Amino acid sequence: MAERAEQKIVSATGNMMVTEAFRQADPDVVCAYPITPQTTIVEGFAKCVANGQVHTEFVTVESEHSSMSACIGSAQAGARTFTATSSQGLAYMYEELPIAAGMRLPIVMANANRAISAPINIHCDHSDVMGARDTGWLLFFAEDAQEAYDNTMIAIRTAEDKDVQLPVMTTLDGFITTHAMERAELMNDEAAKEFLGERTPLFPLLDTENPIAAGMFADQDSYFELHKALRDAVTASKPVIKRIGDEWAELSGRPFDFVDAWGCDDADYIIVVLGSAAGNARHQARLLREKGVKAGVARIRVFRPFPYEELVAALHGAKAVAVLDRSENFGGEYGPVGLEVATALYNAKENIPLKNYMFGLGGHDVTLEQMEQVYEDLEKLAAGTIDGSIEYLGNR
Repeated sequence: MAERAEQKIVSATGNMMVTEAFRQADPDVVCAYPITPQTTIVEGFAKCVANGQVHTEFVTVESEHSSMSACIGSAQAGARTFTATSSQGLAYMYEELPIAAGMRLPIVMANANRAISAPINIHCDHSDVMGARDTGWLLFFAEDAQEAYDNTMIAIRTAEDKDVQLPVMTTLDGFITTHAMERAELMNDEAAKEFLGERTPLFPLLDTENPIAAGMFADQDSYFELHKALRDAVTASKPVIKRIGDEWAELSGRPFDFVDAWGCDDADYIIVVLGSAAGNARHQARLLREKGVKAGVARIRVFRPFPYEELVAALHGAKAVAVLDRSENFGGEYGPVGLEVATALYNAKENIPLKNYMFGLGGHDVTLEQMEQVYEDLEKLAAGTIDGSIEYLGNR
């Protein structure tokens, strides 16, 4: 087992910790455009460039669409390439996201999870990132500032691994995680740089000795096959993510799991959740356990590729399960997370009653009382006195 490396305790926001990860990786190119609540990531990194702490070409562009376009060109040329965005900025990139994935470019992007307009809202929900969940990018969700840093380090190694070569989006909840000051541990620069290594591009466009064509036209005889290959690549990234995550866990002393299963071993009632709201869910579960209620929380850390087996293992034996979605699915019964959880349980032939909740849209308060209500509902669901139709937590 690798020896735990020296780390420094810091007081930092989630955005500051992402900036630190970017600095330690010393990327060749960062292309960025400001948008709340992501701005301080690239603003902080711009200071690193100005202070000579990195050797990065910092490209200021006129829009997020241009930002991702520049990232695609940079990554295809063979450069280690990062960016960051949020909300409407991510939406403006949508045209380019499947291009980055389809061309197998290891771009790393931080997304500050924020509501999508209209109405205009700058606060947290997952509407932006869930709109991009099926574009071929790997997706990581951080609960806090520490995990924003850890996920970014794992994402860089994963994206550039020769067996992956895919873009990765690391996400952190707007303002709740991006701007809240927390205690965190920062890896020493030497150990961080050794862990990350240098990017070794497989087919760089600037390798004139081995010329390639990129972004080619694909007709009926190949488009289908190439998309199946991309799907297979996303699925095949799972053991690589696990290997790299375990390496980081040994180095940092912080565990890595696709699903953080708290109290699930003997739980009767389990909440499935992403991101920062897991803290409230766990706190309420602890309070209920003091009263004899076997409550648990399954927090999904890696959303793409989706951890079906790990989630089923966490939920096995439960009497009822609630899924908290922070993004709408207009016209559908379940939200994006609810659909995946239902699929996981159905395919595993786990006949566990399931109820889906919309919560926290547009930064709406997420309270312990709401979590208590969910656990109370699960007892009723298990008893068959309520059904599994979707509900809106805290909606006035």
